[in-house]
Amino acid sequence: MSLLKHVGTIGGLTMVSRVAGMAREMIFARVLGANAVTDAWFQAFIIPNVFRRLFAEGAFSAAFVPMFSKRLHGDGGIEDARSFSDDVLSVFLPVLIALCAVMMLAMPWVITLLGDGDGDPATFAMEVDFARIMFPYILLVSLVTLFTGMLNSVSRFAPGASFPILLNLVLIGALLFGEHAMSSWGWTIEQVGYSQAWAVTIGGMVQLLWLYVWTRVEGFRPKLLWPRITPEVKRLSIIALPAAIGGGAYQINTLVQLYFLNQLESGAISYMNYADRLNQLPLGIIGIALSTAILPTLSRFVGAKNKEGTDRIQSDAIELSMLLTIPAAVALAVCAVSFVTMIFQGGRFSLEQAELTGQVLGMLVLGLPAYVLVKVLVPNFYARSDTRTPVYAAFISLAVFVVMNFVLIADYGVVGVALASVVGAWINVAYLYIVLVKRGYYKIPLKLVGRIARQLVAAAAMGAALWFARDLLTGWYSAGLFQRIGALLALVACSAVVYFGVAFAIGAIDKQRIAALTKKREP
Repeated sequence: MSLLKHVGTIGGLTMVSRVAGMAREMIFARVLGANAVTDAWFQAFIIPNVFRRLFAEGAFSAAFVPMFSKRLHGDGGIEDARSFSDDVLSVFLPVLIALCAVMMLAMPWVITLLGDGDGDPATFAMEVDFARIMFPYILLVSLVTLFTGMLNSVSRFAPGASFPILLNLVLIGALLFGEHAMSSWGWTIEQVGYSQAWAVTIGGMVQLLWLYVWTRVEGFRPKLLWPRITPEVKRLSIIALPAAIGGGAYQINTLVQLYFLNQLESGAISYMNYADRLNQLPLGIIGIALSTAILPTLSRFVGAKNKEGTDRIQSDAIELSMLLTIPAAVALAVCAVSFVTMIFQGGRFSLEQAELTGQVLGMLVLGLPAYVLVKVLVPNFYARSDTRTPVYAAFISLAVFVVMNFVLIADYGVVGVALASVVGAWINVAYLYIVLVKRGYYKIPLKLVGRIARQLVAAAAMGAALWFARDLLTGWYSAGLFQRIGALLALVACSAVVYFGVAFAIGAIDKQRIAALTKKREP
């Protein structure tokens, strides 16, 4: 396996989606800023996305794709696969409609449970409206996930990889329209918020239409049948349920974070969202790409009882992830306020709001190596069909997160919520690694420990250089577009030159191992 090639391919696709999302957030910040309306919008957007990650993209996809692919490539061929997908759709769609109806009726209670039921009645009504308008997105994107799984089974990856971009384009279009409406027709920020909420559901419709057309092109032609629970549909449900429970801790963590943020001043949810958008960029490109790339190879090595191969691929993943993540975390920590100002500040997003968001980011990225290590260590359990241990680790991390919030939130506010998240992430890593060592699955070799220590030294040198370079460019961060781009490129170039220069000089990068990773290797 060429690990770097796989990571580059997956990471490249992820980067397109992340960059499109970043562009959307940049425009969102300038048009709407950070206030009660944006808090309400982000909260409403999170609610259907929690259900999407928990059921549609997580549990359902993990169960449906192998079953569909088995039928497609089995004796029954496309007709068997088509029949199975139609049966699933006939049950899946009514369940989704019922879920949407129940959640939309119960939305006032949901918002109250999230900790924002005692505030301004007008703001509460707006939060409920936003959430009700956006919640049907879960129905639309769940069907998108179904069609994506079907297309992936015939190696048609482009439609499924591109659909997130469509939502971002619709939202960007709605934002630009909203800015025009405010300047020309006197719309309020609240009215733009409502238009942006409707844009989410409209974007979901566009995504569904895009995937439906491609499924027709591939000859699947999905049909709506009278619901019937066949043995295969029942088996799909049985497989998906444990996966949903397994992913529950992470989604509960998101909702718990909303609860604590709702206890703070207006804008807290928005500050956390903008900061997390920058934090998620390296996490998505490095962590998710690596975890996806190494799982098949780990599974083959584990199945062949090849411990040497398993240890090697796990060490390679850790080394590569830390080589890229440590400098990203240090750069984001040192230049947090500068980056936030360059990227988000402007329009209705003030310098003061950029500074507070930068403080949140500076704290949040202290956990970035931990978030990535979780993504890199979990496949070692999945390769052994052990889905319980990552769940235990996630729930322990959640418990620590809750306790730390109660301890920190009064004194540190939204920065305290970020710190609680960081502590929880490192507890998660510690638990996973201790279990790996105790069971004899994996132990970090001393040579790798030494190389990571050198990476830290190189990152420290880079951080010192950025500390001085950052202050030299202060006037550019809130200037015009080209000055901001110039400052951003200068800081990135400074980071790359110093970090990789020092890393090569002190042996933090093993040239032979990197060369080996680029070559195709059989188990």
